[in-house]
Amino acid sequence: MKRTLLFLVLFCAALAAVGQTATGNRDRRNPPPGDGQANAKPAATANSPTSPVEKSSSVISLDSFALGDYVMDDKHKLLPGDRLAFKIAEDRTNAIPLVVADSTELEIPYLGRVSVAGKTCKQAAEDIKTALEKDYYYKVTVVIGLDILARVPGKVYVSGPVRNPGFVEIPINETFTLSKAILRAGGFGDFANRKKVQIIRKAETGTKTILVNMENVFVKGHTEEDVTLEPEDFIIVPQRSINW
Repeated sequence: MKRTLLFLVLFCAALAAVGQTATGNRDRRNPPPGDGQANAKPAATANSPTSPVEKSSSVISLDSFALGDYVMDDKHKLLPGDRLAFKIAEDRTNAIPLVVADSTELEIPYLGRVSVAGKTCKQAAEDIKTALEKDYYYKVTVVIGLDILARVPGKVYVSGPVRNPGFVEIPINETFTLSKAILRAGGFGDFANRKKVQIIRKAETGTKTILVNMENVFVKGHTEEDVTLEPEDFIIVPQRSINW
């Protein structure tokens, strides 16, 4: 009788051990839902107007996208005829070429015509980024690179007693000052008032007038008083009073 009971006890213990081993193996093959996968991030998808993706982005250099020798310029103010490369990084497409129109506007995907008057590539990209994030993207990376400068950056206009009044083209890659514009116009006439030359410049609120004593520049050599010109500046050389 004792032997029978001992055999039954050992048999039950063996069955229990086998059951625990099978359960352990099953749990390792099939982890319960949520185990190890609960914190997995969803796969990223391309950003689009209909399926925006939250992604920390900003205006960045074109070098990150291997788009050639374009320059993320923060000095050159965009002018009609400038050729640019434009890219929305989240769209995962190649950069597209853009040309600044005569109205100083760019035709931007999703937005249409956007003014870039008086702005650099970097400033324009920041403004476009803000506009796109209002309606089309949670976060977007806008890249604008300078490809080719316009053949002529712009013109200034000289009127009054100078040898050759009219427009003067601004040379490329040159700091073009008032003194250079007057010299390009043939210099002052005999009755020019060199002390009160005016520069009429467009501003956000209308126009502003800059008064320059060019006698200090030409005669006294005070080049620090010379003014760097901007496209569409209008220069007025007044006549001096004639005392008989």
